[in-house]
Amino acid sequence: MLANFFEYEFLRNTFLTGIIIGIIAPLLGTFIVVRRLSLIADALSHVTLAGIAFGLLLEKKTGAVLLTPFYSGLGFSVIGSLFIERLRRVYAAFQELAIPIIMSAGVGLSVIFISIANGFNTDLYSYLFGSVSAVSRQDLMSIGVIALIVCVVIFVYYKELFLLSFDEEHASVTGINAKTIHFIFILLTALVIAASIRIVGVLLVSSLMTLPVASSIRIAKGFKQTIIYAIIYGEVAVIAGLISGYYLEIPPGGTIVMILILLLIITITVKKIATAFVIRKHRLHDEVSE
Repeated sequence: MLANFFEYEFLRNTFLTGIIIGIIAPLLGTFIVVRRLSLIADALSHVTLAGIAFGLLLEKKTGAVLLTPFYSGLGFSVIGSLFIERLRRVYAAFQELAIPIIMSAGVGLSVIFISIANGFNTDLYSYLFGSVSAVSRQDLMSIGVIALIVCVVIFVYYKELFLLSFDEEHASVTGINAKTIHFIFILLTALVIAASIRIVGVLLVSSLMTLPVASSIRIAKGFKQTIIYAIIYGEVAVIAGLISGYYLEIPPGGTIVMILILLLIITITVKKIATAFVIRKHRLHDEVSE
């Protein structure tokens, strides 16, 4: 595969994209998990699916690429994030309602667009579950720009995002514009989801934003350490998933998610054994002291 990596451009594009996604998805996912907003990723992924279906519909009906599915999915994802933020303000006492409302809208629009087009070819399948060969140079450049935006924004607003993640009321009291920061945060989430669909697929993208974090919080001793471990888990899963998907000739999204699940099980098991060992060691020490 290493020889093919240097020979075929699509493999280079896919692996470079995977490395980028393996960084930004767990990076932003750490803030999402800490803020207990994991379902936002699911809601926006379903809206992104509607955008992709819309782009494929235009392509099928007009016979011309007026708007590529990637960019139509990106546009729908951003619009969906704006509606979520708006609905959170409308339902101030029940802000979580915004997520299922937008998710339902995304699913409904997807069904309508797919039905109007009388189904699609394998293109939709690759967007649903990811593809080793679907990433073009233009996609790679677009994802690189998105990654740069995400990293810069998180670096600039790290303190504000950190405070909002753990205590939104205290953050507001200290003078932080919570509404603006949350608006920026949800836009970043939409961008990352749209960027990740080529590798992981629409239906599995939320897993790449949450499962690495679920593993890292079991062993990390602080927030920054959680981010670092989550990125490591994400990169291991993406690289291993792409390689296995290439050799097994199956969509990489499934292999990436199953590797993340395996890593989570291993982490929980090792942590449990280590904790039991420490407890036993302390008990023996107390017995000897007595």
